[in-house]
Amino acid sequence: MTRPIARDPIYRRRRFEGETIELCARWYISYRLSYRDLVAMMAERGLTVSHTTILRWVIRYVPEFEKRWNRWARRVNFSWRVDETYISVRGKWHYLYRAVDKHGKTVDFLLRPDRGIAAAQAFFRKALATSLPRWPRKVTLDGHAASHQGLRLLRREDPK
Repeated sequence: MTRPIARDPIYRRRRFEGETIELCARWYISYRLSYRDLVAMMAERGLTVSHTTILRWVIRYVPEFEKRWNRWARRVNFSWRVDETYISVRGKWHYLYRAVDKHGKTVDFLLRPDRGIAAAQAFFRKALATSLPRWPRKVTLDGHAASHQGLRLLRREDPK
C-alpha cells in the first residue's frame, strides 16, 4: 500500500504544490514583482497560474510565512530611531508612527488619526511588546513634544 505524501497542513486541498505557492509568495515579497510578472515566470516553468490566484496566495499565506520565518530573523537592536509623519488615507490625514533600529530593521509602526501623548504612548506600548523583555538602551526622537512626553510617562509606569 502506498503512503500519502506528507504535506504541510496549510496547503491541504490546494491544486498547486506547496513549493510553487511558497516560491511565488517569496518572489513577490523579496523582489517586488507584479503578479503578472510571476504569471509569466511560472509559465516559463510550465505552470498555468492566474494573477488573481497568486494574489490570493499572498493574502492567505504571507502572514503564516512571516510567523515561521521570524524565528530565524535577527533580533531588533537596542538603539531605535522614532519619527512620525502624516499621510492621506482615503482623503483623511492620519499620522504614521514608526521606529527602526540602527541597522534599518523596522521595529514597529502604527497608523493613528490623532497625534498626541496618548497616540505616542500607544505606539511605544506596541513597539515595546514586540521587543520584550528589554527596553531599548537609546531612543532617538524627532522634535515632537508629545512623543517625548509619552515616552517619559511610559518609563515612569514601568521602570526596568
